[in-house]
Amino acid sequence: MNEEIDFILDSTKESMDAAISHLEREFVKIRAGKASPVMLSSVMVDYYGSQTPLSQVANVNTPDGRTITVQPWEKNMLQEIEKAIMNANLGFNPMNNGDLIIINVPPLTEERRIQLTKQAKAEAEHAKVGIRSARQDANKEIKDLDVSEDLQKNATADIQTLTDKYVKKIDDFLVVKEAEIMKV
Repeated sequence: MNEEIDFILDSTKESMDAAISHLEREFVKIRAGKASPVMLSSVMVDYYGSQTPLSQVANVNTPDGRTITVQPWEKNMLQEIEKAIMNANLGFNPMNNGDLIIINVPPLTEERRIQLTKQAKAEAEHAKVGIRSARQDANKEIKDLDVSEDLQKNATADIQTLTDKYVKKIDDFLVVKEAEIMKV
């Protein structure tokens, strides 16, 4: 096959891989029952005047499936971290015991599970849009190439096969995430 077409196929595959990676990162942020340090990844702490990610000023651990502990590297940061967690509006109520901050993660209600499932579906749909956009761009590039019609048709078919494969991957991820969310 033509090396321009190979290049287009490779760059399309990279774009589709990026959409899948983004989806995986978004799915990690969607809470599914058990506590995880990632739940606090969006928390920014006022560290001596500059906004700093929580992970850079404290150790974040999960001693069990329902608890997150935050142990600051400097004790005088306890109040700042507690305030930052509350301001992040994650629905958590941090408790400060003087050494570390303990967050009890409440079990998900049925209503909240349904809400999170909808959020997961929306993220999956967003990833599919990214995949389709990559397909559209690739088809446009192939159409602009100065190659035979047969080569164009074959390349377009290859791109559609790639698209179908990635859309199936997204659907599989979604099924797993939905099962994880709905599991009591």
